[in-house]
Amino acid sequence: MKQVSRFLSNVLRHKPENAGIELDRNGWTNVEILISNLNEMNYVVDMESLIEIVEVNDKQRFAFNDDKTLIRASQGHSVKVDLGYLPSEPPHFLYHGTVEKDLQLILKDGLKKMSRHATHLSVDIPTAINVGSRRGDAILLKINSKLMNFDGFKFYQSANGVWLTDFVPSKYISVTNNVK
Repeated sequence: MKQVSRFLSNVLRHKPENAGIELDRNGWTNVEILISNLNEMNYVVDMESLIEIVEVNDKQRFAFNDDKTLIRASQGHSVKVDLGYLPSEPPHFLYHGTVEKDLQLILKDGLKKMSRHATHLSVDIPTAINVGSRRGDAILLKINSKLMNFDGFKFYQSANGVWLTDFVPSKYISVTNNVK
């Protein structure tokens, strides 16, 4: 299941052509075609196992439409999609986990979305630490999202609770602590 979930994360966010699928302008793809193509690629997947992958994914990376005929990634796209999220007022503070090698550039130039659709921020510290820890010892950044919002920056909340924004200027970022 984990191998299929990783593959889905890649094809639904970055390289749909690797599974022989197309994403519509909102990032959705047909479930039947996806399952058929995955099975042709020797991934053993049926509707029940796909539902399980969507429901048990620890980060809730995927979502179905109401009748489960379409599936998409909730955020993190490097391909152009319009997820249809509406601007929302964020909590006072949001968090981002990073690593030492990136810290000075972030403090100088801010948090950039790079090749992604948006910059990802967490509402809670453990999630930010977990994200930062994937590449080494996590350094926790605290973002004054309330002030950013007041200053005109737009925030969006994805279906799985991740907060998204285009850019976080360095003046809104503080290093909370070094988490080891």
